[in-house]
Amino acid sequence: MSQSVRTRPEASGQALSEAYDTALLDLDGVVYAGGSAIAHAVESLGTARRGGMHLAYVTNNALRTPDAVAAHLTELGIPTGADDVITSAQAVARLIAEQVPAGARVLVIGGEGLRVALRERGLEPVESADDDPAAVVQGFGGPELPWGRFAEASYAVARGVPWFASNTDLTIPGARGIAPGNGAAVEVVRIATGAEPQVAGKPLPPMHRETVLRTGAKRPLVVGDRLDTDIEGAFNGEVDSLLVLTGVTDGAQLLAAPPQHRPTYVAADLRGLLTGQPEVCDGDGGFRCGGWTARADAERLELGGDGAALDGLRALCAAAWTAAGDGTCGFDADKALARLGM
Repeated sequence: MSQSVRTRPEASGQALSEAYDTALLDLDGVVYAGGSAIAHAVESLGTARRGGMHLAYVTNNALRTPDAVAAHLTELGIPTGADDVITSAQAVARLIAEQVPAGARVLVIGGEGLRVALRERGLEPVESADDDPAAVVQGFGGPELPWGRFAEASYAVARGVPWFASNTDLTIPGARGIAPGNGAAVEVVRIATGAEPQVAGKPLPPMHRETVLRTGAKRPLVVGDRLDTDIEGAFNGEVDSLLVLTGVTDGAQLLAAPPQHRPTYVAADLRGLLTGQPEVCDGDGGFRCGGWTARADAERLELGGDGAALDGLRALCAAAWTAAGDGTCGFDADKALARLGM
């Protein structure tokens, strides 16, 4: 995987949508937030699709079914079929089915997406720890999930029933800001029981396996807004990635990223699919991109020049990540980021 934001030789001068056959797109924070489309998402995805790129939507949110997600995307103006949606509910259902008898009961702490995925694997969703479940599965259940559901999970897990989680994202972006995600709910059961779940979602291998099986992608590009799920998942799957800055990641977090959280490309939003990425050049004066030059100097990152803010950020990433090597960047980047309005 790349250690700096750079142009792949085969993508130079090409739109990313032409250089890769399939975009594996996260949803929350990338395509929509709080149910509404993010600016430029609908038009950009439409152009990429008309150009021949296959669009697949890969989400750690296990609440909704693929049919519901596809319907929502279609309503937003992004025509989508259920087969184009891959959820962590599907990944965790496959993981469970490989470890319990066919037709086994599974205690569900979450929404309809988990129940549908379990039934597709021939498993029977149940609601109580007293229903003799062979496994417990926990996924995002929305803001109205009753507290008593965590108690049901805890009762079963404390008795030694195998525990699975669709994902462990601590937060989820919404129209009003950042809210607790399934990872926060998983922590409730972990604290109560001292147990550890098997996790299926990004960035872990079960989700990557599910995605490859369902899409058949030959040259995929992972597109996401989270370093610790989307970008790390791409790193673990040894595929390229595009970070968009429409979700939870800001410039400071990107500069401080360890190797497994460093994207191949970075863009402001999904319009980045429709362009190539400018080259970042390593010269005696530092790393150059567009009109900017960045270098690590003593304890800080310095940035000179002018031009597009994203080019400055790309140059800073190259300087920071090269200086950090296999570690994380401890340089003061506040002044440099302020020049970019970040």
